[in-house]
Amino acid sequence: MLERWFLRVIVYSLGLLRWTLGRHSRSYSLLTIAPLQPLLEAVGRLRAREVFLKARDECPAYRAFLAEHGQASAGGRRWAALPVTTKDNYVKRWSIEERCYGGALSGHGQVIDESSGSSGLPNNWVRSAGERGDVKRLLQISYDLMYGDHHRILLNCFALGPWATGMNVSMSLADVGVLKSIGPDAKKLENTLRVFGPRYRYLVFAYPPFAKAFIDATELDLTAYPLDLVVGGEGISESLRAYLRRSFTSVLSSYGASDLEINLAIETPWTVALRARCAADPALCRDLFGRDAPPMIFQYNPLDFHIETLANGELAFTVCRMNGAAPKIRYNLKDVGGTESYRALALRLAAHGIDARTLAQAHGHFAVLHVFGRSDLTVAFYGAKLYPADVESVILGEPRLASRVRSFQFSSYEDSAVNRRLAISLERTPVAFATAFEPGDLERLFYAGLAACNQDFREVTRMFTADAIEVHWFAAGTGPFEGADNRVKSQYIAGS
Repeated sequence: MLERWFLRVIVYSLGLLRWTLGRHSRSYSLLTIAPLQPLLEAVGRLRAREVFLKARDECPAYRAFLAEHGQASAGGRRWAALPVTTKDNYVKRWSIEERCYGGALSGHGQVIDESSGSSGLPNNWVRSAGERGDVKRLLQISYDLMYGDHHRILLNCFALGPWATGMNVSMSLADVGVLKSIGPDAKKLENTLRVFGPRYRYLVFAYPPFAKAFIDATELDLTAYPLDLVVGGEGISESLRAYLRRSFTSVLSSYGASDLEINLAIETPWTVALRARCAADPALCRDLFGRDAPPMIFQYNPLDFHIETLANGELAFTVCRMNGAAPKIRYNLKDVGGTESYRALALRLAAHGIDARTLAQAHGHFAVLHVFGRSDLTVAFYGAKLYPADVESVILGEPRLASRVRSFQFSSYEDSAVNRRLAISLERTPVAFATAFEPGDLERLFYAGLAACNQDFREVTRMFTADAIEVHWFAAGTGPFEGADNRVKSQYIAGS
């Protein structure tokens, strides 16, 4: 108890400074300066520890979870020894109320969000008024720092209703511009742009597949419109960013999860420039991140989120906020990646003769988060792990496919002769017509393309030829794509 009171005094005192600086974008930018970063990380660890102590004492589900792991009286002195929480071992095993502080819904300004259900049945998450206020303030600050234009028309094309991202974007950004909440409806987006015309600047919020599908189907000349795009819900490849940049001046991604929080980390001009540099230089990318293909790269405030890399390469997140309805402590989303201080990454870039300061004009020194994607959203093929971004990169790299493919799925299976096969299903856009591919062309295209973008696949190609790959076309909304819900994330792994 003494430890909790001691921590509370320290963290509360520092929290006043953080609250003061976090009220406006101009003062918040002071937090991004280089000399403050070690302090932010140290205070973030203290805040994470205080959240743990509160959860241990006041959250029935977390208290029972600790007891199951023999740590009912754990003081958190060895943070790395605390059990990792997941959707399976924690969220699905205790009720919503048991996962809240006090074991009940408070009824005071709380909101219930629902996950998309892309990995199974949807789950429900409770947000307090305090944490929603924090999310709103940080979204507004991020908007000011990135765009700073309160005369834009903001077009929210994320799914509305119970889903966390769309509703939070609408509730948070209504005060910073002219907002229209459209939802994932391409016709309504097109009609809105047609009605207001190219005399306004627009910022569109959307899932990446929706944005691409809109570009492919719209009858408008989008080059006449001043458009910027913020995407979320899933990662994007640099090939997809380049494709979207044909119509949008800038394309930035926000990283988050309904399990934790939206806008947990953001792409900045600096991280986008770094990723582009890595995409053009596989040797640099391999040295920095361990793979030829670059991960998504973000920056985040370590005061708000304590992020760790577990032994298996997956990330564990702790939301360092005392005013939440339910604690999130060492929560594993099953995303593979890592974190690094800006300074450490800049030193490693310098070893390659790259001055980090020259990558982009505007950037801060917040910590860097890189994410390859969900460890459970890959397909194993001859020992190589293939990600949706790998298949997407091949599609977007071939002009005959890029504008004609709306979605895709892929899987690995054994045929009747017990030979391993890689099956790729392509969904045509509603207006696409048959393409002139000779038999075997698509298989050879994916064989060469996957070898080019995935180091593991390239290493195992000696064990098979392009004949091990099969590609199937489907009309829009048919076959494995029948009944797809555009309000939730796309399903790229067949049968998942």
